[in-house]
Amino acid sequence: MAETLIDDGTALAIVEGRHGDPFSVLGPHKRDGKWRVTAFVPGADQLWVLTGTSGQATAATHWGQGLFVATLPRKAAYRLRATGHGTTWEFEDPFRFGPVLGELDEYLLGEGTHKRLWQVLGAHVITHEGVQGTHFAVWAPNAERVSVVGDFNIWDGRRHPMRRRGATGVWETFVPDLGEGATYKYELRGPGGQLLPLKADPVGFGSEHPPANASVVRTISGDFHDADWMAARGKRQTVDAPISVYEVHLGSWRRAPGDRMLSYIELAEQLVDYAVDMGFTHIELMPVSEYPFDGSWGYQPVGLFAPTIRHGTPPEFRAFIDAAHKKGLGVLLDWVPGHFPTDAHGLGQFDGTPLYEHADPREGFHNDWNTLIYNYGRNEVQNYLVSNALYWLEEFHIDGLRVDAVASMLYRDYSRKSGEWVPNRDGGRENYEAIAMLKSMNIVAYGESPGVMTVAEESTAFPGVSRPVNHGGLGFGFKWNMGWMNDTLSYIEKDPIHRKYHHHLMTFGLHYAWSENYILPISHDEVVHGKGSMLAKMPGDGDEKFANLRAYYGFMWAHPGKKLLFMGCEFAQGAEWNHNQSLDWHQLENPQHSGMQALVRDLNRAYRDTPALHVNDTRPEGFEWVESNDAEASVYAFVRKGAPGDAMVVALVNMTPVDRRYRVGLPAGGEWAELLNTDAAVYGGGNRGNLGGVTAEEVQCHGRPWSAVVTLPPLSAVYLKQGGLA
Repeated sequence: MAETLIDDGTALAIVEGRHGDPFSVLGPHKRDGKWRVTAFVPGADQLWVLTGTSGQATAATHWGQGLFVATLPRKAAYRLRATGHGTTWEFEDPFRFGPVLGELDEYLLGEGTHKRLWQVLGAHVITHEGVQGTHFAVWAPNAERVSVVGDFNIWDGRRHPMRRRGATGVWETFVPDLGEGATYKYELRGPGGQLLPLKADPVGFGSEHPPANASVVRTISGDFHDADWMAARGKRQTVDAPISVYEVHLGSWRRAPGDRMLSYIELAEQLVDYAVDMGFTHIELMPVSEYPFDGSWGYQPVGLFAPTIRHGTPPEFRAFIDAAHKKGLGVLLDWVPGHFPTDAHGLGQFDGTPLYEHADPREGFHNDWNTLIYNYGRNEVQNYLVSNALYWLEEFHIDGLRVDAVASMLYRDYSRKSGEWVPNRDGGRENYEAIAMLKSMNIVAYGESPGVMTVAEESTAFPGVSRPVNHGGLGFGFKWNMGWMNDTLSYIEKDPIHRKYHHHLMTFGLHYAWSENYILPISHDEVVHGKGSMLAKMPGDGDEKFANLRAYYGFMWAHPGKKLLFMGCEFAQGAEWNHNQSLDWHQLENPQHSGMQALVRDLNRAYRDTPALHVNDTRPEGFEWVESNDAEASVYAFVRKGAPGDAMVVALVNMTPVDRRYRVGLPAGGEWAELLNTDAAVYGGGNRGNLGGVTAEEVQCHGRPWSAVVTLPPLSAVYLKQGGLA
């Protein structure tokens, strides 16, 4: 009788989905000297175990409610055949397969030191014990039971419960005959047996199209054709290299007919070709890790390992990166390890406990963004984040990561009032655990992926952000210069008649310019939330607005520091950015807008092709003031220097609408060619300039033995290059 083959209490726990160790019951087991196969097949009335090449059938005894037990004469590989509701079907029994994860994986997972977490967790299409299928593994140490559910098992958590892997907190199972494109989530019973909301895979490689949010089995392996780029990229991403970044939101850069978002394949041609033509060295993608809400722009990610399906699949994303590299263009990703959203299918209370986040909202909740904060002090969480950074660098050949909102991670009291935060062990405000995670991320990124660059968006004076970890720093390659951005925008927005009273907003950045490896950022944050577009910030009317912006860009590209410009700013889009629609490309029909685009293109090329403008972006020997105190005229003049023997460049900026004949001291005699003039007609200016250049005279000025009288058009920047333009 079936009652003697399985304990009733055990059987009931299986059919009710309560059993915490289903692999100890289901599948083949030797009991009382006999091999028995126990199978749970809801909806089946009869079940047979098929063994041997001929498929010899052994009838199973039905305990009830879809639970069957069969006794075999010997241990053997088998399949199952079931009948029910007038249908017969055959299938592999997932419970006959052994574990996939090995002892070393278990050890590293338990220790929280598995650098390549994505290779063992998540959903992987594999051949296991001679059968094709998908291996699932997920970390949920406090769950009483974890199941994988999807269309393949009618979202029934009783059908594919997973195997607990010892003390690691990891659960795994192999689902035979399941492959690419299958949708799935995890069903978890938390402590006390409560059934939790279905969870997306924290290490899933794909997701459904929003607003649907199940994970999707995706293959991430594939070929690249960028060996030349990868071998040489290191020298393109150092402090000596010209780095000019085009920041892009893929969903609104340009739209396809019908207002459809462009695919990765379309972007591989259109965006890549455009950025290359414009002379940018890199594009920076606002977050592409899967996110549920379009309005977050990706900064509230749920699927950290999944390129968003909004533009295509992981292989198509890889093709996009490959296309950029083949055209000599680097790709940076915005990476968001600072917080995650509270969506029910996400990481919050993942196994019924605050697993990824802090339990205390004073440590684990961002009031500004209504998001949860990672518990960086937990080894497995730190490992999850550091491994995710390495994942993008290794699997997709990403050239660098720009880390979002670093200041919010560094300080426990970030945007919190007294009493709303928990001090560190020394009573201070620094978040030691987050600092340790960032250091670890940088060590792993630079150590495992030669030639990459990491960039911090960090708005405070935290010391050593871009200093190596072994020299006491956080280990980033570069840091956004938020102070420079705020000061210079504050200046340029003022009416020129008042600028003389704020003259040193433009010079103050040079007091700390060498304290970090800086990038000068005009990012998306400056053209949203009512701040207006870059053009709208400018004082004056019509042509004067454009002239102000041209002069500002001229100052920016001559100033020490790498460059970053948000999409649309390069052609002076009139309206502030709207993530729901394309940029206003039609404005390029206006000569002022197309002129601004031409200026940015030429600024990029001058910056890239002129060593004096980039080699010493982060070193004081690359910069000398000629005139920093002429507030009355609102004129700035400075020298940029490259390596010894490189032709020097003198930049002059006139921030008033007054045409000036200005004598300026020069660092050497001879000819000085006009390398660039933002007032050129081709840029939409008045075409006032220096007829190709000036000749230095032995007339002392600005403490220098050489000088020349230079025409400075109203609201303009002029670059003079030592010698000729060759």
